[in-house]
Amino acid sequence: MSLNAKETVSAPSSAAPQREHSPYRGFVAGVFSGVSKLAVGHPFDTIKVRLQTSPPDRFKGPLDCLLKTCRNEGVRAVYKGATPPLVGWMCMDSVMLGSLHNYRALIKEHVYKGQPLDVVGHGFAGILAGWTVSFIAAPVEHVKARLQVQYHRVGQKPRYNGPIDCTKQLLKGHGIPGLYHGLCSTLLFRTWFFAWWGSYEVFTQMFKKHTDLSGPAINFWAGGLSAQVFWITSYPSDVIKQRIMTDPLEPGERKFPRWKDAAKAVYKENGWKGYWRGFVPCFLRAFPANATALFVFEAVMKVLP
Repeated sequence: MSLNAKETVSAPSSAAPQREHSPYRGFVAGVFSGVSKLAVGHPFDTIKVRLQTSPPDRFKGPLDCLLKTCRNEGVRAVYKGATPPLVGWMCMDSVMLGSLHNYRALIKEHVYKGQPLDVVGHGFAGILAGWTVSFIAAPVEHVKARLQVQYHRVGQKPRYNGPIDCTKQLLKGHGIPGLYHGLCSTLLFRTWFFAWWGSYEVFTQMFKKHTDLSGPAINFWAGGLSAQVFWITSYPSDVIKQRIMTDPLEPGERKFPRWKDAAKAVYKENGWKGYWRGFVPCFLRAFPANATALFVFEAVMKVLP
């Protein structure tokens, strides 16, 4: 979003006026957020995943990866694997933002005794929302990653004909555990939502105090900047997650039976730089995709009854 969002308390952001809490608004608004995020961010995500999982000598960098992908597979190749996140991100953002909306209300009521949440409160609500959505995100991101790393020229038959075929093959060959391969690394990755939603509150309050920006503008800028904070802190864990999700599942072919095996392999191949391979397209994607998604989320939240 995954990769992989947006949020806030009652109308998820402290930039929005307080309203009576509705447990459903966040789930509905999250659907619109997920669609907007996919449209803006998926091409960046494809380049990121390919750089994260390919041998070091396959691509010289993000631009080389983009050019080779378009030259060999057509321009539409940058939207490979887009169907799972189109459906998945609608569900994922709905669950993540809806649960975040409700976790904030619960923490405010039971931990802060009705007082406004501070940065730590927002951060812990983010962790809980991240763990919740991981159970939807893991299979979606697993299928997406396997589709994104299919390298074949135009006209060649790929291993997976699409997300449904990929899902069927995973279930037939490895059952539910195979589809959920990478769940633990997904949970670990989304623990960094503490940084995302904690910093979102920091930026929101800073803009409210020191600028004359409108509420929607604050949502946009705070959403984009906090997403970049999230990726700076979480990116190495995402690299490891992608390695695990694209690892062969057949007996005798798996390279990474444990999380630390994938972490060691990344370091062995390329040192500390390996944990940041593909970071540029990810970082470039983070602001526009998530700023737009947060803006849409907050706008929909305001118009829902």
